[in-house]
Amino acid sequence: MTGTVERGRRLPVPARWGELRTWAAAVDPGHTRLHLASVATAAMLLAAVAASVLRALTGQPVTIVLFSVVLAMISNLAVNENDLRRRRVTTALMVVPAAVSATVSALLATDRVAADVVFVLVMMVAVAVRRYGPRGVALGMAAFMPFFFVQFLHAGPGELPFLLAGAVIGIGSTFLLRCLVFTRRSEAVLDALFRAFEARLHALLLTAVEAVETTAGEPDLDPLVRAQARLNETALLVTDRLDDTDDDTDDGPDGAAGPVAGLRQWIIDSELAAERVAMSVRRSVEHHDPIPDDDRAELAEGLRALAAATAVGTPGAIAARLYDAARSAVADIVDRPAGVGPAAREQRIGFAVVRLADAMQTTVEQARLRIAEHHDTDRETAGGDPAPEPVPAQVPPPAGRDRFGGLALHTRQAVQVGVATSLAIVVGELVSPARWYWAVIAAFVVFAGTASRGDVLSRGWARAVGTAGGVVAGMLLALLVGGNVAASLALLFVCVFLALYLVRISQAMMAFWITAVLALLYGVIGQFSVQTLVLRVEETVVGGALGMLAAYLILPTRSRTAFAEALDDALTAVDVSLHTSVDAALGRPGAGDPLEKARAVDTAVATVRTRAVPLQHPVARRPLRRGVHHTVRVVGAVDHYTRQLAAQAATASVPGWAATLEPAAERVRADLDGLRRILDDAWGPADRREHPSGAGPADYGVGSAEELLDAAEADAASRTAAGPGTERTRRLTAARLLRRIDQLAVGLARELCGQTWSEPAPAARGAGHADGSGAAAAG
Repeated sequence: MTGTVERGRRLPVPARWGELRTWAAAVDPGHTRLHLASVATAAMLLAAVAASVLRALTGQPVTIVLFSVVLAMISNLAVNENDLRRRRVTTALMVVPAAVSATVSALLATDRVAADVVFVLVMMVAVAVRRYGPRGVALGMAAFMPFFFVQFLHAGPGELPFLLAGAVIGIGSTFLLRCLVFTRRSEAVLDALFRAFEARLHALLLTAVEAVETTAGEPDLDPLVRAQARLNETALLVTDRLDDTDDDTDDGPDGAAGPVAGLRQWIIDSELAAERVAMSVRRSVEHHDPIPDDDRAELAEGLRALAAATAVGTPGAIAARLYDAARSAVADIVDRPAGVGPAAREQRIGFAVVRLADAMQTTVEQARLRIAEHHDTDRETAGGDPAPEPVPAQVPPPAGRDRFGGLALHTRQAVQVGVATSLAIVVGELVSPARWYWAVIAAFVVFAGTASRGDVLSRGWARAVGTAGGVVAGMLLALLVGGNVAASLALLFVCVFLALYLVRISQAMMAFWITAVLALLYGVIGQFSVQTLVLRVEETVVGGALGMLAAYLILPTRSRTAFAEALDDALTAVDVSLHTSVDAALGRPGAGDPLEKARAVDTAVATVRTRAVPLQHPVARRPLRRGVHHTVRVVGAVDHYTRQLAAQAATASVPGWAATLEPAAERVRADLDGLRRILDDAWGPADRREHPSGAGPADYGVGSAEELLDAAEADAASRTAAGPGTERTRRLTAARLLRRIDQLAVGLARELCGQTWSEPAPAARGAGHADGSGAAAAG
C-alpha cells in the first residue's frame, strides 16, 4: 500500500519518497521554524548590507554593523505574536526601549560601576515585564540586548547617533521582511498545518501497528505516548489557526460564518478518534491480551491502511479506497457479539479503527473544500504565521501570585536574575576581564521561560553542554575553511540559520550553533584561538552555575510546587469545561463554547507535562518518577474524556435531561475539586497542607457519582427510547464520559490518600449501540 512501512521489506522509491514527504511535514508543523529561521537570516543579511552602506558613508567602525545584525536577530526571536497587526505593533515598539537602553548605556560608558548597576537593573526589569505576555517578553529583550551590546562594544556618547541608526536598521529590517514582505496567507498556513496533522497521525498509526504486531516480549509504549502528544500539539496549532482565521474573516450578509467555520469540529473529532486508537492499543498491550494471530493480522492490516491513507500526498481516490480497506479489515472483529475482558479490548481497537476512518475521511474532504473556498475569497489575512509550535519550556509561564503564598513568579525571577547576574559580573571578570559578558548572558538566559529551580537546572545544563559541543564544532569548521573569508561567511550564515531553526526545540542546539558562529566570526576578524573558545565554555559554566545557585537559594520555587500549581490550573480548567459542556448540552443560553473551554484544558495539561519534566529526570528517586508519571497519565486521560464530552455537547441540546444530568455533573465536579485539593497537599509545600497526612478522600469531599450517573444514564435511555438512535447514543455516551472522568478522579484521590484502587475497565457496549460507540467513547 502506498505510504506504509512494513517491517522486513524494502520500500520502493515512490513509497520512500512519500514517507520522506510525510516526515518533512511532521517535523516542522506549518513550516513555522523554517519560516522564522529563513526570514530572520534574511533580515540579518539585509541589516548587514544597510549598516555597511551607512558605515561606508560615515567612516564608522564595524561595530555599527554588528549592532544592527544582532538587533535584527533579537527582534525576530523575541516577537512571538501570532496576529499580524499585533506583531507589527510589537516590532515597531521595540525601537523605543532599544533606543533608550542604548542611550543610557552609551552615556554610562565612562563609569563602569554605574553601568554595571544599571545593567543589572535593566535585566531585572526585562524579566519582570514578562508578566505582560509576549509583548512584555519582546520589549524586555529590546531593552536588555542594546544595553549589553553597547557595553560590549565600548561605545561612547560620540557614537550614539550611529547606534540609534543601527537599532532602526536592525529592527526595521525585521519589520520590513517579517511584517510586510514575507507574511503568509491563511490558506497556505492552514494547508501546511493540516498536512502536519496528517503526518503526525500517520506516525502514530505506524507506532500502533508495531505495538499490535509485537508478540515477543513487551512492546515499548513510550513511542506511542510521544506520538499521541505530538498529534495533540499539532491539533492545537490547527484549531488556533482556525480561530484566528474565523476572526479575520467577515461574516456573510446573514451572519453566516466564514468558509473555514466548522472545520475545527472535524479536526477535534479526528484527533479524539486517533487518541481512541492509541488508548485502545495501549490498554490491550498493558493487559497482555492473547489476541489470536488472525485477529492480530486483521487489526494490523486495518491500522496499516489508515497509515497509508494519512501519508502526505496520498491522492483522494486512493485514500478513500484505503479507508474502505481499513473498515473491511476489522469488519469481522467489529461485527462479533459484545465480548468481555481481552475480547472486549480487542473489539475496541476494531471500533476505534472504523471510527478513525470515518472521522478522517470526512475531515480531509472538509479541510480541502473549505481551505479552497477560503482561497477563493481572496481576502488578505490578518494572521500571517501560525502560532509557534508548543515548546512549553520556552513559553513564559502565566503571571500572578503564587497560590501557595509568596511573590509572583516573575517578581521572584527578577530578584533571582539580579543576584545571579551581579555575581556573574564579579566572577566573570575574575575569570577573564575581557570576556565577562559571556557569564552574564548565561546567568540571564537560564531563567527564560522557566517556572522552577528544576527548570533552571535543566536549562543551564543544556546550555553548558551545547556550548562545549559548539567549541569542538567551531574549531573543526575553522580548520575546514582555513581562513577563507568567503567560505567562512557562508558557513557563518548557515550556522545562524540552524541556530534559529532549532531554538524552539533545544537550548543546547541553539548554544551549539551560536558558539560555532562565534568561532567562524573570530576567524574572519583574525582573532580565532582555541583559548578564546575554551574561555567561552568556562564563562558559560560559571554564569549557568550562578543562575542555578540563585534559583536554589534566593526565593526558590521547588519543582514540586510548580507541578502542583500546574495540576491545580489543569483541574480548574476541567471544572470550567464540564460546567460549560453541561450547560451547552442542556441548551442554556449564554453557555459558551464547549470546544473553546476544552482547548483551555489541553493547554493546561500541556503545562502539567512540561512542569513534570524535572521531576521525571533520571536523577530523581524512582518512586517520585513513578508517582509523577502516573499522575500525569491520569490527568491526561481526564483531558481526553473532557474533550470528548465537549465535542458531544457542542452538537446537543436536551433541556429535559437537567433533572438527572445536573446533579450527576455537580457531583463529578465536586470530586474533581476534592482531587485538586488532594494534589495541592500531595505536591505543594508541606507547611500549607489543608489536611494532615493520613486524611482520606472523604475529608476533601471526594465521594462517588456512580448512583447519580446511573440515574442520568437511565433517564437518557428512557427519554429517547422511541427517538432517533443517534440521539440516544449521543446522550448515553455523554453520561459514560462523565462516569469515566469521575472514576479517574476518585481513583487517583484514593491512591494519593493511601487507599488501594485499580483503574476500572470502560463500560461494556450498551444495548442499542450497533456500532459500539458507547464502549468506544468510554474506552
